[in-house]
Amino acid sequence: MPKVRLIGPNNEQLGIMSSREALDIASEQNLDLVLMSPNAEPPVCKIIDYGKFKFDQAKKLKEQRKAQKTVDIKEIQLSMTIEKHDIDVKAKHAQKFLLNGDKVKVTIRMKGRQQARPEIGIEVMNTFFEVVKEFGVIEKNPEIMGRNIFMVLAPIKTK
Repeated sequence: MPKVRLIGPNNEQLGIMSSREALDIASEQNLDLVLMSPNAEPPVCKIIDYGKFKFDQAKKLKEQRKAQKTVDIKEIQLSMTIEKHDIDVKAKHAQKFLLNGDKVKVTIRMKGRQQARPEIGIEVMNTFFEVVKEFGVIEKNPEIMGRNIFMVLAPIKTK
């Protein structure tokens, strides 16, 4: 790396020079010479306090992680013989979860003879969705997997 483009500690352009000269300038100012973009032509180096630079980067990363919203998946279990009032109660819980920004996984476990009539379970799922449809959308349609029927609801995006 014979020639580098040098940027000073106050973001001023110091021009193109040899890497040895750039290192000498950095050591005169008791700062570090950091390679910022190695793929540029010529490579770009900056004179900075490397410890402070690393600290600032860690701080930015921490702020980004803090601002990130993790989406939880809450589960609500229904049965194939559920009554209307019970659907309403479970739907209130689902609405609360969806308003919180969480996804809701709705599950029905079929028992015994119920396995012969899974369409009843899918009908219960659709009835449940009709109650909560103003708070969420179907991310994954009702699906039969073995003894269970699953459906995933996601919150409606608001901007």
